[in-house]
Amino acid sequence: MSATKKQPSLSEAMLLATVARRFYVQGRSKLEIADEFGVSRFKVARMLDTAMESGLVRVEFSLPAPVDLALSDEVRSAYGLERALVLERSTEREPKEVVRAKIGALAARLLEEIAVPSDVIGLSWARSVNAMTEAIRSLPRCPIVQLCGVQAGMDMRGRSVETVSRVTSVSGGDAYPIFGPLVLPDRRTTETLRRQPGIAETFGQFRHLTKAVVSIGAWQPGESTVYDALDEAERAAIAARGATAEVAARLFDASGNALSTGLAHHVLAISHEELTAVPEVIALGYSKPKAAAVDAVLRSGMVSTLITDAAAAVPLLALAAKNPPH
Repeated sequence: MSATKKQPSLSEAMLLATVARRFYVQGRSKLEIADEFGVSRFKVARMLDTAMESGLVRVEFSLPAPVDLALSDEVRSAYGLERALVLERSTEREPKEVVRAKIGALAARLLEEIAVPSDVIGLSWARSVNAMTEAIRSLPRCPIVQLCGVQAGMDMRGRSVETVSRVTSVSGGDAYPIFGPLVLPDRRTTETLRRQPGIAETFGQFRHLTKAVVSIGAWQPGESTVYDALDEAERAAIAARGATAEVAARLFDASGNALSTGLAHHVLAISHEELTAVPEVIALGYSKPKAAAVDAVLRSGMVSTLITDAAAAVPLLALAAKNPPH
């Protein structure tokens, strides 16, 4: 059994607390404190350490959002991201719908802070992205571009067309929707729809995008819009090619490489090349089942900001430790 650390006496505690107050509250340098108390600056450093170790001084962070600072910093560092926002661990026992709303609110807050009038913002279809748009309260007057069609069978409230409309009603900018399904029966139908004036105009905006908000899907039931829209034979064929993740109907293997499959020819969606060219991509990917998919997409180098939860972040860090991203 380890020995209990000796607590400082009252007089020692007063001295340590005074030194700590000079440093943390008054902003004095260690050299200034050393001169005042007649000790070396190395002694001041040891006193500050002792004050922390004994519990006299505690560091607390009061962030303006329910974010786990330590996990966020670890994920950002592990994958070389510009930002990572990880919802605090208390969300791990909450229903998925509640977590989705919190992920959306966090994304909305970030987008409100970083969007500028010169931006052209793209939004993919996804429940988490839709949750974000419902939480947005202010945006500069900039164009909003739909990145892909809509999964058949979804009600209008969850559709990208409605999502784009909601955001432009807040921003006052131009809307570029895609009035068409996400997955089409064949290449000919896809090419015909892409030539339709409204859809062609939206596709023409892809090269102007400065920011995009997308969702990361895993290639498994209930975790990907595209997966659920295909028949079993096509799902299995794509899985056999090594599909691990999906973003806006574009597929990635476990190493983050883009997969070229027949699916690319019958979806209404931004291309992998166009999405990779967007300067800032904010990706929403959460829950433990999506950890491997999130890892795959981060390895692609496409994502600048990840918004996730602790349930995904913990296994994500384990994957990064086992196979460090290049």
